[in-house]
Amino acid sequence: MPEEKVILVNENDEQIGLMPKMEAHEKALLHRAFSVFILNDNNELMLQQRAANKYHSPSLWTNTCCSHQRDGESNLDAGKRRLQEEMGFTTELKESISFIYKAPFDNGLTEHEFDHILLGNFNDIPHINKDEVADWKWMSLNDIKVDIEKHPELYTEWFKIIFAESFEHLKL
Repeated sequence: MPEEKVILVNENDEQIGLMPKMEAHEKALLHRAFSVFILNDNNELMLQQRAANKYHSPSLWTNTCCSHQRDGESNLDAGKRRLQEEMGFTTELKESISFIYKAPFDNGLTEHEFDHILLGNFNDIPHINKDEVADWKWMSLNDIKVDIEKHPELYTEWFKIIFAESFEHLKL
């Protein structure tokens, strides 16, 4: 199976090329991404714990799911696809804010992403893909904020950045 490619973009989110995902992360090149935040009717966020076999940030807690758009795929279609692949459900999503962030990892890879925040509502139990997700839980936004301050080592680097950047926009 060929390696997944990411969409390289400029600071205006205009596509400038395609590159294998690992190469883009090794070279820290700016590429398009999305982060899905699923909230329930109690305004709690569904967090996922990454599977222990992930090539970076294994077993850490993060937002509901995130990934990269495929060439020609809309942000919303990409978010729905990945939500189904990782968490085993789909729901309507809406676009929120977008911004650029950069997060280096200990293994030499760097996330340098033009990230689109996607919001959705769900009140049921997900059917997680154990190859991608070790566990999940609902947590209030304020409790997440406090827990990140107390235990930052439990969360992915990108989630800490994205959560802080989008905290005020996490409303349906």
